[in-house]
Amino acid sequence: MKYSTEIVPGRMVYSLNTEKERIRDGLIPESLLVLQISGQLMFETSGEKILTQAGDMLLIRKNQLAKATKIPGEDGAYQTILILLNGDTLRKYALEHQVEITQKYKGPPNIFIPQNEFLKGFFKSIIPYANNPKAAAARRLGRLKIREAVELLLDILPDLKYFLFDFSEPYKIDLESFMFQHFQFNVPLEKFARLTGRSISSFKRDFHKAFGVPPRQWLQERRLEEARRQLEQQGKKPSEIYVNLGFESLHHFSNAFKRRFGASPTRYNRV
Repeated sequence: MKYSTEIVPGRMVYSLNTEKERIRDGLIPESLLVLQISGQLMFETSGEKILTQAGDMLLIRKNQLAKATKIPGEDGAYQTILILLNGDTLRKYALEHQVEITQKYKGPPNIFIPQNEFLKGFFKSIIPYANNPKAAAARRLGRLKIREAVELLLDILPDLKYFLFDFSEPYKIDLESFMFQHFQFNVPLEKFARLTGRSISSFKRDFHKAFGVPPRQWLQERRLEEARRQLEQQGKKPSEIYVNLGFESLHHFSNAFKRRFGASPTRYNRV
């Protein structure tokens, strides 16, 4: 069973799963606060792998490429509440409270929030909204809960103001380094361009200068080379690696691998 409902449309979502589910690779465009009620969330970026437990609160930084897997707990259920801390909400808060940030955020992109009595109380107060998402008060008061979340985060970790209120756009970064770190994410080229601080035309132009081939061709080649390395050196099975390397299906991966190396990944794995 999979069940997801918006408590506050586009801003607060309750999710219930009873089966393990791999979420499609994607860009995290806005910061997120994850409230883990039951089960576990496996959250993977190019730089780290995070596993949440029941009761955890995880703050996820905007503008990241990530993979995520929902894992039901011993009771057979996976439940989370996701609170979207979007730019409009945070800008309004910053204006009302005269928050001024003069430097870019340089801390960790994902932070476990230590709990205190206030946060524990906040956590519990969200549950009725999840259980009664269609109640008239849920959406009206849910917006206040988002604001309350910001207040409590700043109360327990004041330096989160640099995390929350950094409204600067991604600046133009080194393309080669970024692509070698993130090639495995199966996202549109437009998102790669955005995260490197480029327009799509500028991204394609700079990419060809750096690698000598178009982006799609390079991504395919790089993923297949990494697949061969994992099959040969780590003894992994094709079914274990194709999703993590950005392929839509095992069939698609097998065909592309055979075209590139002249043998199926299964046979190659046995060589």
